[in-house]
Amino acid sequence: MKSINVTKSVLSISSPGTHLKAGDDALARKLTRYVNEFAAALKKRKPEQFGFFASLPLADAQGCLEEIPYALDQLHADGFVVLTNFHGSYLGHKDFDPIFDELNRRKAIVFMHPTTPCLSHGGPAATPLPEFPRPMFEFLFDTARAVINLFLSGTVSRCPNITFLVPHVGGTFPPLINRFANVGPALNLPGIDREVTPTWIKQRLNQQFYFDTAGWAFPEQIKGLLQYVTVDRVLYGSDFPFTPLKIVTPLSQEHDQYLPEVFPDQEDREKLCSRNALQLFSRRS
Repeated sequence: MKSINVTKSVLSISSPGTHLKAGDDALARKLTRYVNEFAAALKKRKPEQFGFFASLPLADAQGCLEEIPYALDQLHADGFVVLTNFHGSYLGHKDFDPIFDELNRRKAIVFMHPTTPCLSHGGPAATPLPEFPRPMFEFLFDTARAVINLFLSGTVSRCPNITFLVPHVGGTFPPLINRFANVGPALNLPGIDREVTPTWIKQRLNQQFYFDTAGWAFPEQIKGLLQYVTVDRVLYGSDFPFTPLKIVTPLSQEHDQYLPEVFPDQEDREKLCSRNALQLFSRRS
């Protein structure tokens, strides 16, 4: 953090999360509670330096409904982290509705992190190009699947009090907005949210979503996202420590180099680097 001038970090568990074995909810609850209490203890020792998102293993709905009040009321979590899919069930799946309804009631921040794409019911990994590391590009496709399903399933419109945080400036989601928002209604597909239009999605993105800049966001990828959201919805992200420092450091340097090109206004740069995050988390303090 000192080496790249980060004052405060919000910690979370990345892929593969805390539900490691399909069907083994007992293991998931034990691991989830362990990592959440560990993070809470770190925040308590150094509150000016660390916050945390409590892990939620959505495949265990009852466990999540028990963990949400404990994480917020006892551990003082800043929000929650979920994966894009849990053993092949993607965010927006009907089995997760009770969890998202409770998160909506608690006006929670929900940070999603991509994981390996998977067939439903805990089937094999859906990686047609296994010779490449999954975070290289599969994670970005999985982000798109999850966010699209949150919209089409009606979860976003049903849960307006949840603030969603999407990493990697949205992955491959932004350029697909017009396509999925038009094809569904045009084909009159059953079960999709009738609120979904490109205009409505853009409105929700600018009211209910934030996107971080982890990865190779600058100088090109972020420009695609900015066709849909303003700078007020963008946060700095590093992916550290899951992305090692030898990669994070040059990415931070690129971030600083290209930031003025993308955001010529100094106030906009301050928003992205600190002010947006301070405003977001001050509402939860």
